[in-house]
Amino acid sequence: MKNALTIHDLKDVARRRVPKMFFDYADSGAWTEGTYRANEADFSRIKLRQRVLVDMTDRSLATTMIGQPVSMPVALSPTGLTGMQHADGEMLAAQAAEEAGVPFTLSTMSICSIEDVASVTKKPFWFQLYVMKDRDFVFNLIDRAKAAKCSALVLTLDLQILGQRHKDLRNGLSAPPKFTPKHIWQMATRPQWCLDMLQTKRRSFGNIVGHAKGVSDLSSLSSWTAEQFDPKLSWEDVAWIKERWGGPLILKGILDPEDAKMAAETGADAIIVSNHGGRQLDGAMSSIAMLPRIVDAVGDRIEVHFDGGIRSGQDVLKAVCLGAKGTYIGRPFLYGLGAGGKAGVTKVLDIIRREMDVTLALCGKRTISEAGPDLLVDKPNEIF
Repeated sequence: MKNALTIHDLKDVARRRVPKMFFDYADSGAWTEGTYRANEADFSRIKLRQRVLVDMTDRSLATTMIGQPVSMPVALSPTGLTGMQHADGEMLAAQAAEEAGVPFTLSTMSICSIEDVASVTKKPFWFQLYVMKDRDFVFNLIDRAKAAKCSALVLTLDLQILGQRHKDLRNGLSAPPKFTPKHIWQMATRPQWCLDMLQTKRRSFGNIVGHAKGVSDLSSLSSWTAEQFDPKLSWEDVAWIKERWGGPLILKGILDPEDAKMAAETGADAIIVSNHGGRQLDGAMSSIAMLPRIVDAVGDRIEVHFDGGIRSGQDVLKAVCLGAKGTYIGRPFLYGLGAGGKAGVTKVLDIIRREMDVTLALCGKRTISEAGPDLLVDKPNEIF
């Protein structure tokens, strides 16, 4: 891992160290995976302007996301089953993010619980909420996040039903995972992963087991998760969630300008332009292609963040140039986590920071606040 220079280098290491069913869970999209591939590929259509003979000293990537200071416009995305990429994965990633000065977002479907992450961090992290049919469970989740002093709630809007992910179906992956002979063999060929897992007690869904009604162990979890995502979730639900939470609220999963306009009317603090990493509606536009259209649609009525396809610091800078106030990385930090635990996540953040810093300088700017459409060869509406 120490010789890794890019996110893709770390991906290759993770592929060798993480059991196939869990690596594929992170590295897959819905159906043909066309949108998943487009998320990454469409960044190559954005070309940067190289400038020379400008003062490149004293550069800074520091900015804010929803008013909170960050060392660069990057946060770690909420990702399910993170603790299956590496033992205690959410806790390790949260520590790496804290040390790097960027937000960590804990998923409802995490292996480590809200309380686990709070016990190993000193600064507030963010919490991502899935709205379940069991509203008492949802109320309790929000209250637990408040008790842990989480500083933002990220409400995911695009998972009312689960997209069909062929790799997961072929691998027989379920929640909780069922360990068939094939799965046991996959784990047996990853001895370090197994050793780490044997040394932790966190192998279930820590935010659910023991907290949801009737879910006391892994055997009762499967039937609960199969029926709990709420297909009736609507814009009206944002109001009571916002009131119950009482703090900064971010709406994740916006991919259409009309939805962005409606989101701006809810009183939320930010939206995340995202297609769930291409894991829901295959055939949808890439997140980066929709970003400038959504920025145009909402103007300055709500802060716009971005998620989907980032694999480098250059990608972060391109998203910022197209109007994103902040960006999120999911798969990159999972690759780092699978490759080397906390050190791997730190490596990912270092790679992105270094690439963004050098690119900013070569584009003739010293601070991230100066990054805008003028750094691009083409105007935003001419790129896609």
